[in-house]
Amino acid sequence: MTAAAGRTGRPPLTEERKAETRLEIARVAVALFVAQGVAATTGEQIGRAVGISARTVWRYFPSKEACVRPLFAAGIEAVADGLRSWRPGRSLGDALGSAVLDSSLVHSPDQATMSALIRLTRSEPGLRAEWLQSYDEAEPVFARALAERAGLPADDLRPAIQAAALNGALRAAAEYHVWRVADETADAATAEAEFRATLRSALAVVAAGLS
Repeated sequence: MTAAAGRTGRPPLTEERKAETRLEIARVAVALFVAQGVAATTGEQIGRAVGISARTVWRYFPSKEACVRPLFAAGIEAVADGLRSWRPGRSLGDALGSAVLDSSLVHSPDQATMSALIRLTRSEPGLRAEWLQSYDEAEPVFARALAERAGLPADDLRPAIQAAALNGALRAAAEYHVWRVADETADAATAEAEFRATLRSALAVVAAGLS
């Protein structure tokens, strides 16, 4: 009998299932943070709500604040995928606008959860740190996507600057929308339309550059 044939216990989780679990933990964590605050939320509570142990939660994330990372990561990949799919002959402003506005970032079923999370980043230092860290990690991803699309070296200055401008616009637009514009009672369609309008305005400023 081989070692594989003699193995007992649970089969190993697939990468897809691990990603689903991480996202479920993130959603539950945000719901608990909104309901009772970050300080009052424990790993045990998060695990119990998901149906796993606190030990499993800590295997996925180093802290309760870090539990929200999958929600941020999904947005980064959506924008990067959009940047890689530019059609030839379009201006930078048009391309960036389509990359963001037509991506799953805007149409995500987690949009309401993301709005609640971004609201919390204004008053919860630990979540604020995770939010800013996600943009720090996004910038080189966007720069590589921009360089790949333009046929430029990965270390070229131009896509690095473009990525920094886009990154800043995305963060400013998201915060402006959630902190100043968004109505928590608005229906999903209205919230999406408002978010799209805010993003479009931000990207127009990026396209126009500095005067």
